[in-house]
Amino acid sequence: MLIPYISQYLEYLEIERGLAENTILAYRSDLYSLNEFFIENNILGIDEITRIKLNLYIKNLYDKKYTPRSIAREIATIKGFFKWLDINEMIGHNPSLAIEQPKLPKRLPKVLTMKEINSLLEKDMTKLDKAILELLYAGGLRVSELTNIQVQNIDLNAKFLRCIGKGSKERIVPIGKKACNAVSSYLKERNYIIQKYNLKTKFCFIKENGQKITRQDVYLFINNLGKNLNKDISPHTIRHSFATHLLENGADLRVVQELLGHSDVSTTQLYTHISKKRLKDIYFSINK
Repeated sequence: MLIPYISQYLEYLEIERGLAENTILAYRSDLYSLNEFFIENNILGIDEITRIKLNLYIKNLYDKKYTPRSIAREIATIKGFFKWLDINEMIGHNPSLAIEQPKLPKRLPKVLTMKEINSLLEKDMTKLDKAILELLYAGGLRVSELTNIQVQNIDLNAKFLRCIGKGSKERIVPIGKKACNAVSSYLKERNYIIQKYNLKTKFCFIKENGQKITRQDVYLFINNLGKNLNKDISPHTIRHSFATHLLENGADLRVVQELLGHSDVSTTQLYTHISKKRLKDIYFSINK
């Protein structure tokens, strides 16, 4: 029923909005789930969809024990989809306008201390892993930004790189001496792999077999690394730590916003709350 409309909407998100592939796949999953629910409940025409019927779908998510955060994401997907249908006059009205988002508990992201970060950076690891970890921390990169970096986008002499963030937005990220040295060392190894397999790839980070590293490869590496600290961490933990450490050491909020590629400074402000919480924890641990 909704499949033709969903296909057009996903095409719009990819071509006109320039959203990342993983984001589009998440939208696709949410909307296909909605479509299946309507088919199962014999709601076969797009003009049959009402606010009440959308609320039934959302109730179904609660019944399936979806987390409030997952439900909030699905509602955001639904609202975006029906807004697009309405704007393009594919429906007579927008049934999602009055749908309310669930209240989400404020959750501060996990961060590592500078001491913990340094202990990870000092571990013995491959040149590839060392370059990945150094860049994640030095640039506060998202994992998808890291895996898609091309060699031509890294300038080790000027100590910066270009990366493509959310919404296909390009930004310049400065990187320090240690990260530059790690990348330089890895690139020598990469050249050997390129020659060995006669590769033409532009991507910076490739594995020993010549294949491009994936997001899953980086997640697994960072998660395993976290076991040295007895912590469950991800590449985003490194990004959160990067931002928090900058603010704790006096960096301007707007500068951190630019470095992270946040379109809204309110997203970056979250890290000021982390810094305050850490300050309180330190104070009360001393003054027990």
